[in-house]
Amino acid sequence: QVELVESGGGLVQAGGSLRLSCAVSGNYFSINAMGWYRQAPGKQRELVAGITSGGTTIYADSVKGRFTISRDTAKNTVYVQMKSLKPEDTAVYHCNVEVAERAGGTRYYWGQGTQVTVSS
Repeated sequence: QVELVESGGGLVQAGGSLRLSCAVSGNYFSINAMGWYRQAPGKQRELVAGITSGGTTIYADSVKGRFTISRDTAKNTVYVQMKSLKPEDTAVYHCNVEVAERAGGTRYYWGQGTQVTVSS
């Protein structure tokens, strides 16, 4: 079983910053890709940012230049630094990881989500 524990959400004014963290623990062989998704009320879940085991990153157009994703391999943790936050960034942010399982194959896991609210 794999567990993802997210932290760092909260209420911030427009223009402010937050950093989200997602720590991964459990029984797996290795972590492949890691990423952050978000879901606003009445909208579909969307990819915010992702990072591969090799460090390649991808961002949604709406957050490019404002968000930075990073990972600490030793701590099995992925972060997203969010700057210049806008009210439209308000959503529940979910961590997602792809792990290689000890028995072979890969599997995706989701965190429980952390609320980010940006006030205007």
